[in-house]
Parts: sequence; structure tokens; C-alpha cells
Amino acid sequence: MEAVPPAMHVLVLEDDDLLRDRVLVPRLRQFGFDVVAIGQAADLPGQLSRRRPDIVLLDVGLPDADGFDVTRQLRRDTSEIGIVMLTGRSRKTDRVRGLSEGADAYLAKPIDLDVLGATLFSLARRLRSACTLPESLTRGWRLGADGWCLISPAGGTAALTKTEGRLMDKFLKNINRVISREELIALFTADAYDFDPHRLDSLIHRLRKKVLTVLGEPLPLNAVHREGYVMVRV
Repeated sequence: MEAVPPAMHVLVLEDDDLLRDRVLVPRLRQFGFDVVAIGQAADLPGQLSRRRPDIVLLDVGLPDADGFDVTRQLRRDTSEIGIVMLTGRSRKTDRVRGLSEGADAYLAKPIDLDVLGATLFSLARRLRSACTLPESLTRGWRLGADGWCLISPAGGTAALTKTEGRLMDKFLKNINRVISREELIALFTADAYDFDPHRLDSLIHRLRKKVLTVLGEPLPLNAVHREGYVMVRV
């Protein structure tokens, strides 16, 4: 496999000692990643304070926390890191939930290590690649050429998760048009009844918070009562 850029740091959060210490950690190190591993969510804050990882690889079924809750918290507090979820739950609704909570990838167990490696390399390339501006700037908000970053009218850039990129692509292609909640939810699932609409609100809340924090200017994305959301041109 290709070489990983220096200091690409992966934090593994997996409670299965055998899988964590005998399989995941040594194999990821063989791939060239700098790896640290912990076995419970309670150890996560301390690990994050010691060294912020580039990517967190975490199990959904943790003994002391719900992996979906951990993912949501990570995405809220450390929006620029990559998140890959591992799980024995292969249902589409679980995968949709994981991605909606902010994961960049959702892989089912038993883990194919080559697929895991390829997923991490792909995510590493996105995280390492700079969000470059087009040669000629245009007015307004826009996505970078790779679709993984949002560019503000002032030229600032903010990295997006896959889920956030889908949303922004939809909004930017429909400037000044109110997009219904159902239409937005359809971006993530074919069965809207299996999708908690509050997750959509949380996702958009985190997106707006990220943009304000990273770029220092508000995203002109507004809620329309009982209808949906609209991205307005400013």
C-alpha cells in the first residue's frame, strides 16, 4: 500500500482486547499509521487532551458508552478529525445513523483489514490535502473542487464530513429555495420513517457552528418554520 504522510495519528477505541491489540493496532502500524489504542470511552477525554488524533477508529458497541453518542460528541467538539465507525450492526438504518451523526465511514464486522486500510488511506488523503481555491474566485459560498471543503466568500476554507458535503451540495445547488426536511432526509435514507428528524436539525446546527468557529462568519443557512431550510445569497 501507499505510504502514509508523517504524523498521521490514529486513535483506536475498541473494547475487544484481542481485536484491538492483536489485530487492529499491529496491522495499522504495518500500514504506516501512528497508532494509540484505548478500550473504553472514559479514557477518551484524557487521550484527546494529550494528543489530538487525525483519525478516530471506534467501535459502536462500547461497554461504557454508545458509539453513536461518542461520534456525535467527537464531531461536535473536534470537527476537523476523521471518524471511522466499526460495528457488528450491518442494518442500513444503523449505517445511516452513524453517517448522520458525523462519521466519515461505517464498516461492519468482521473487518476486512484491506478495506479498512484503504478507507483510512482515503480519509488520510482528504484530511491532508489542502482545500485549494479556484484560480478565479467567484462570489458567494461554494464547495472546493473535491467536494470536501466549503469555501466562504472571503476565501476561507473549512473541511467537511461526507454528510456535511452532501448537505452543502444540495443547498448550494438550490440557493434561495426552501428545501423541505423530507427532501433533505432523502439524501441519507430511502425510508424517511426510519430517520429521526432531530438528527437533521443537529447536523445542520453542528455545520453552522463549525463554519462560524473555523471561518469566523455565519453560514447564511436559515430554518423555515414547519417547512425546511433555505440557503440565501448574501
